[in-house]
Amino acid sequence: MILRRYENLPEDLQNDEVKRYYDILSKKKVSLFLKRIFDIIMSLILLILLSPAFLILAIWIKLDSKGPVFYRQERITTYGKKFRIFKFRTMIQDADKKGSLITLGQDSRITKIGSKIRKCRLDEIPQLLNILKGDMSFVGTRPEVAKYVDKYTDEMKVTLLMPAGVTSKASIEYKNEDEIMDTFLNKGEKVDEIYLERVLPEKMKYNLEYIEKFSLLEDIKICVKTIV
Repeated sequence: MILRRYENLPEDLQNDEVKRYYDILSKKKVSLFLKRIFDIIMSLILLILLSPAFLILAIWIKLDSKGPVFYRQERITTYGKKFRIFKFRTMIQDADKKGSLITLGQDSRITKIGSKIRKCRLDEIPQLLNILKGDMSFVGTRPEVAKYVDKYTDEMKVTLLMPAGVTSKASIEYKNEDEIMDTFLNKGEKVDEIYLERVLPEKMKYNLEYIEKFSLLEDIKICVKTIV
């Protein structure tokens, strides 16, 4: 990726917190460029290798329930740009209109086949298309919906300096996010309240650390840890 000039960033990203991390990234332009090259090459290779899995999962999903094969939802990536994420549909059609934007482990909207796909994170495979297009990267902050990005603090907005990612250290550390959410739901707290006040701030600590220490080698390490 090519880092924009600071003065060309959206106005809401021009703050002291963002500037501190921007200065760090501005010294890593070669690494940022190599990150994009890595994303293009690896996404192409994986799309070819996984094409049989694409077909099998697509048929499986269509046979299991009514609705499209892909779930498309608007998310936020670099500099606050909106894009539509690709995921295999694991829930009933129009599920986001029938409940929270956050999906919990025991969510009744999840289909029978969707439950199996989610356990192995196979629903994430189509995001290779988003990576190839440049809307996402293999490693980076998970793309949020605008509803949650609008609640970002100035420091959280730092994560919008880089593309959203399929995986991250935060995703690895919070692989049991559903269990954490369930714990507080059982105490009577609301889904959005739990996510914005308890989960998101903690995940952001890992995301900010990633940006501060960013390198292509670190990206590769995170990808390996995710697979393991």
